[in-house]
Amino acid sequence: MKRFLSALTMMLVVLTVCLLTVAPEAAAEANLLLSAQEQPDEGTDNDKSDEVDDYDEYDDDDEFVTVADPLEPFNREMFIFNDVLYFLVLKPTAQGYKAVMPWEIRTSIKNFFRNIRFPVRFINSLLQSRWAKAGDEFAQFFLNTTVGFLGIADVGSHYPSLQTSPEDTGQTFAVWGAGEGFYLTLPFLGPSTLRDGVGLVGDTLMDPLFWLIDDRYVAVGVRAGEVVNATSFRIGDYEAIKEASLDPYVAIRNGFIQNRNKLIAE
Repeated sequence: MKRFLSALTMMLVVLTVCLLTVAPEAAAEANLLLSAQEQPDEGTDNDKSDEVDDYDEYDDDDEFVTVADPLEPFNREMFIFNDVLYFLVLKPTAQGYKAVMPWEIRTSIKNFFRNIRFPVRFINSLLQSRWAKAGDEFAQFFLNTTVGFLGIADVGSHYPSLQTSPEDTGQTFAVWGAGEGFYLTLPFLGPSTLRDGVGLVGDTLMDPLFWLIDDRYVAVGVRAGEVVNATSFRIGDYEAIKEASLDPYVAIRNGFIQNRNKLIAE
């Protein structure tokens, strides 16, 4: 109960402070963005749909602004912090881990963590009234937990009808009508928004590992191991985005927002 109350208190404090300090600025910037969209400058290309849909082309990153970013100076500092952390710590660790750990074991670890976090996806599917998704999640969890030996084997992936998309509390807030607020780059966690940042607290409370692991150092170690394992599958993706864009910060920001909007719409 103490952990539950602490998490709720943290969520309320963060939300209150953010709203009191920067929500007016976020609203003002959102209005400016809306005005700019309604009154395009002369000489601009009228067909912008193709540009927005092209995630991988960042010839002019400034035209892809899709979210209020009043904390951009702070966010850029956090972006640099995470960037340095990736290249100096996470990437070398993931490369060494990948070199000694067989693909089969790494895949089994990834499957296990995804399976144990079934409540996050299942509960949020129910909260969004997406009954079919909730049913698919439950069926996939049942198969993976039983036939798949506690989720080590992803048996559900062999059934196309059970292919589900990730659901989280941030998406639930969006379905309920909550706006994204403004963009945030969180240290260690990466890109987010005010809505998704608050949603992380809900996801944490639904995560069985939060309740099963009492020791905070063990919990941090388990989470770090999970991140290293996941990173071992996508080494080079981040580097490719940086090389393809004039402004990596803008590219990551807009790619994140577009991906979140896609997940919410699914």
